[in-house]
Amino acid sequence: MAMFCSQAGARPRTWEASPPEHKKWVEVFKACDEDNKGYLSREDFKVAVVMLFGYKPSKIEADSVMSSVDPNTSGIRLKEFLDIVRKKKEAQLYRNEVRHIFTAFDRHYRGYLTLEDFKKAFKQVAPKLSERIILEVFREVDQDSDGHVSFKDFEYAMNSGQKQA
Repeated sequence: MAMFCSQAGARPRTWEASPPEHKKWVEVFKACDEDNKGYLSREDFKVAVVMLFGYKPSKIEADSVMSSVDPNTSGIRLKEFLDIVRKKKEAQLYRNEVRHIFTAFDRHYRGYLTLEDFKKAFKQVAPKLSERIILEVFREVDQDSDGHVSFKDFEYAMNSGQKQA
């Protein structure tokens, strides 16, 4: 599947914010650091994520972020915040790219891919692959063996393919 990922074009890359986007992130940090402490508390961080991404982070996500910061500080400093936001944005862009590829292969807009869809997709991205290999890849990606590759199956395969690449 790793070869398919690179052929399909979805690969994580280091992404940098444009100057206006970077400025927005700094402004959100400052707005959420109401007392000008120089850091964001757990609750401040949650508000910042809502402002930037439109959702409230789960307890697990907040715990993960807070455990990753320097234990000698009381919260997330601006540099750490900017790095966290950049990584979240990268992940969001990568997921959107995977969704775009999946949608391009889902020509009938069913929300899943069949073996036929896979054959047509592989004919475009890797025309020399044998049907046997395509069938093996399809079976590997079809996690629950129901004859359909859901977006969840596809996304999992693309992500695990990236780890192998």
